[in-house]
Parts: sequence; structure tokens; C-alpha cells
Amino acid sequence: MSVSVAERTKLSMLLVRRGLRHASGRLNAHPLLRWRFFPAKTDRLVISPQDLRTADPTRASEIYAGRFAFAGKVVICDGRSPFEMTPPSDEWATLLLGFGWLRHLRAAESAITRANARALMDEWISLQGSWHPLGWRPDILARRIMSWISQAPLALQDADVHFYRRFLRSLTRQVRTLRHNFAEARDGAPRLQAAIALMYATLCMAGQTRHLRSATKRLEDELEWQILPDGGHVSRNPGVLIELLLDLLPLRQAFSARNVAPPAALLNAIDRMMPMLRFFRHGDGNFALFNGMGPTAADQLATILAYDDARGTPVANAPHSGYQRLQAKTMLVIADTGTPPPLAVSQEAHAGCLAFEFSANDHRIVVNCGVPANNRESWRQVARATAAHSTVTFNDTSSCTFLEGGAFKNLVGVPVLDGPHRVNVAREDHGDSLVLRTSHDGYADDFGIIHQRSLMLAANGLRLDGEDVFMPVHGDGLRPGTPDEFAVRFHLHPTVKANRLTDGHGVMLVLPNREVWTFDAHADQVELEESVFLAGLDGPRRTVQIVIFGQARRVPRVHWTFAHTSTGQQPQRRGEPAARKLPRDEPELPL
Repeated sequence: MSVSVAERTKLSMLLVRRGLRHASGRLNAHPLLRWRFFPAKTDRLVISPQDLRTADPTRASEIYAGRFAFAGKVVICDGRSPFEMTPPSDEWATLLLGFGWLRHLRAAESAITRANARALMDEWISLQGSWHPLGWRPDILARRIMSWISQAPLALQDADVHFYRRFLRSLTRQVRTLRHNFAEARDGAPRLQAAIALMYATLCMAGQTRHLRSATKRLEDELEWQILPDGGHVSRNPGVLIELLLDLLPLRQAFSARNVAPPAALLNAIDRMMPMLRFFRHGDGNFALFNGMGPTAADQLATILAYDDARGTPVANAPHSGYQRLQAKTMLVIADTGTPPPLAVSQEAHAGCLAFEFSANDHRIVVNCGVPANNRESWRQVARATAAHSTVTFNDTSSCTFLEGGAFKNLVGVPVLDGPHRVNVAREDHGDSLVLRTSHDGYADDFGIIHQRSLMLAANGLRLDGEDVFMPVHGDGLRPGTPDEFAVRFHLHPTVKANRLTDGHGVMLVLPNREVWTFDAHADQVELEESVFLAGLDGPRRTVQIVIFGQARRVPRVHWTFAHTSTGQQPQRRGEPAARKLPRDEPELPL
């Protein structure tokens, strides 16, 4: 896929900004300049916000024994400090240096765990407290500040005066550094979390109230840009909502505890984000897998939802976030109908335009591959490809172009350089069905094709009809010589058992509760191919995908149906009356 001049210009500007921030960070690391961050006097912590992330007290004994298990990797220290060990992965190091694991020690609540927490924090201050290339990166620095402030009661109870002063001096220095290097934080959630960390420090630490106005302004600016009017995040990653609310909810409480009126931007953002949590949830409680979403942390999600006073029905239309939700009885469809997020926050965005997920009752049936909880880098580019989503792929090409690896990867990651520019959406309620009509132009430049997808969900929640149409851009046929091979993919959840019917046009699907559904491709042949479900709680799992292959010139329209079949009922045979056709009296979606 070609990259426009505008996108190249955006990338160049992003590289310049990131390069300047990186250079500024390296300059600030120089020993001769560290004197600027000599801390002012801070004699105490005023309050300590609650950490809403789930804690496991059994992990405290592992940490006490020198066994640090993060991101699927285990490091056994054998008497050495974990901060002296060679990290087995960047993910492991990020979690270690963020100190989020202190909550496990606090959950165990004993004199031993408190002493262990102090010893580990003291080791970090001695080994990396002056500077560390990874440990002082703004996103990790922000996470460590929030962890230290939230878990201060663990560390400071029973502490002697020497450690108490050492702890406060280090924390103050870290806050001053983050305040100075705030602009160096990566765009999107990392920068918003840095703003939250500075707000934590301003409210919770003595001697910081003079920064209240500037810290509030930074927080307001980031919230107003990143939290969209419908409550989604600008990155379009549903999982970011969970991570941000775990920090924003305690921050709201911290304002109240200090008798300071929270900014309207904070209250409005939380009020908008809460309904979106329900928007992305399937019947089994898991989030739909779009744009970087991995396994759902059910315990953390339940904790956040306990703060939702409204508990209302989720909205059906999230146009700013680029998602649609169709629900009838216990059947649910969630579809990606948005363009890629802005370049600066697209490092985890996927090429899944017009992909959908579908579930019935408490069972997911059609899903996207998602991303794993651990070792994400190994799977990231595979998971981001269009072929890893339940949508149409043309000529084995993704609908988005990603920045290839190279010298700039450390500065900007792997953002989306180009993708669909126009995604048209129309919803209709016909009484007996809900119809969603969509189209995107992600394949227009390279192959001269517009992909149109229509979904019709029966009001009784027992049937989903779909149609994929491949329209030439100019209306006079595809360009001569242009390849036109397509694959319509439906990735199945690993708990669904699939068997291809003998006529080759359908698939029988058996759910864990023994319910039977059938997939019917009507006039087209279907194949069952291997797939992988990356977002399993226990890691990637094998599964299968239903695929309809064809050529757009010969087959410009593909009609398919998922239908519930009563237990013991035989699937529809070839030659019997076909499924209801999608209504065609409405005008085509303009592009």
C-alpha cells in the first residue's frame, strides 16, 4: 500500500519531535546537570490513594525468596538484588522497575513483608536512584511514582527515620524529574499516565501544592485530547480504558480527600469512559479484541464497574471511537468501523477495519486473534495484520501500512502509516432485524476495490446474515491486470468445535453448552484452516477459522449466515430455501 505525502510529512514531524525529546532525556541524564533536580524539602506524605489493582498475597513469599516472575519470565536472584540482574525481556524489566508488585507485599501484611519492601526500595535507590536508562524513562518513572505513593503505608510503617528521609528524598527527586521531562513521555496513554502521576504527587505530598495549577492543566489537556466524546480512547484500544480508570478513580478520591474540587475534565472523562466498558463486553465478561486488546483482567474490570453508579445499557453507536454494537436478545455483534488512530498514538492499532466479533449468551463464537498478555513483541505484527481479524483480506495484504523496522523503531515504535481514509456507516432498525451497512477504502489505491459489508441481526437473536461486496472504485470494473483474490475470514473462539458439512458450503459449530449453530456460505465453498487465539488467559491457543476464498471479478458479492440450530435438528440441506436476503431497497453507501 502506498504512503501519501501527507503521511510521510506526519512521520517526519513525529520523528523530529521524538528525537528532540530523546536528546533532551539523554542531556538530563548527564551527571553535570543532575544538580537541577536536587529535591526541595518534603517532610511527609499527606494521603495515600488506594491501589485498585488486584493483589495476590501468595506472591509475597516468592518475592521474599528472591523469585521475581513478571511477563511470563522468572528470575531467581540467589541473594543478589533484582536490580543487578540482567532482565530476560524488556517487559520483565518494565514491570520490575514500575514497582507495581509492591501491592502483593502489602496484601500479605506482615512485619516481614514491610521489611522486605523497604529493603528492595532501598536497593533501588542505591543502585538506580541517581539514573538508569530504562528505569527513569517517563512511563516507568510515572508508574513507580504512583506505586510508591499508593504503597507508602507498607514501606513507612515501622520505618526508621533514616529510611523515611531517604524514601522522601528519592520520591521528590523522581517527581521533579518527571515534571521536567513530561514532554518526553510517549504520546497517548503513557503521557496521560505521567500527568496522573504528577497529579498524585501534587495532592499527596507536602510541599507540592504550589504545582496544583500546572499539574491540573496538564491533566485537563491530556484528558480532553485523549478521551473521545463517546468515552473511547484516541488509540482505539479498548484495554486502555481499564488501565486509565484504575488510576483515574483513585485520583478522583484523592481530590475529595484533600478537599480540592476535581477538575470538570476529570469527572466528565470518567463519566464517559464507564459506559464504554460495558460497550466492549461480551456476555462472558471479556472485551472484544480490537486494536491491541489482549486478555481481559476480569478482576480489575469488576473492581472498576463497582464504581459505576449508573449501570445503564451500553450505547449502540460509538462513532468517535469507530465501533458499532448490535444486540438482540442474548446475541451480540461488535464491529470495528473506524479509521486508524492518529499516527502518534497508532503503535498498537490493528488493520482490522470492518472486522466483527459475535457471541451468544455467555459464549464467544467469532473473534479476532487479539494479542497475548506476555511476549507481545513476538506476535505483534502478526496480530496486527488484517488476516488476524474476522474481515476480508485482499491479495494477502493488510488494509493498513505499518512502519517497517529500522533505526527509527526505538523512537516511534511501529505506527500505522496509512490505511482506510473513509469508513461509511449506516444503521437501520427494520423491526424484525437490525441492519448495519459499512464500507472502507483501505484497498482503493492499491487494488481499486471498495469493501462493503452489511450485517443483519434478527430481532429474535437466533440469526446473523452478512454480505461482503467488492465494488470497483470508479464503477467501470477493476483495473486490468490488478490482482483480485479475496479471503473472507471468521476466526472462531477455541471453545467452539467446528465441523465442515459434506456439501462444502457450511460448517456446524458446537458451543461448550452443547448449543449448535451453523455457518452457511450459500453459493460459495468454505474451508476450515488453522488459526491461533492469542488472547487466552493461559497464553496463545490453537483454534480454527472459516474462510471463503474467491476472486472479486468472478464473485463480487459473498452472502453468509450464522444461525442457531435446535439440539438434534439437522442443518439445512443444499437446495432448501436460502436465508433471508439483506434488504436492497436502500441506496448504496457513497464513497
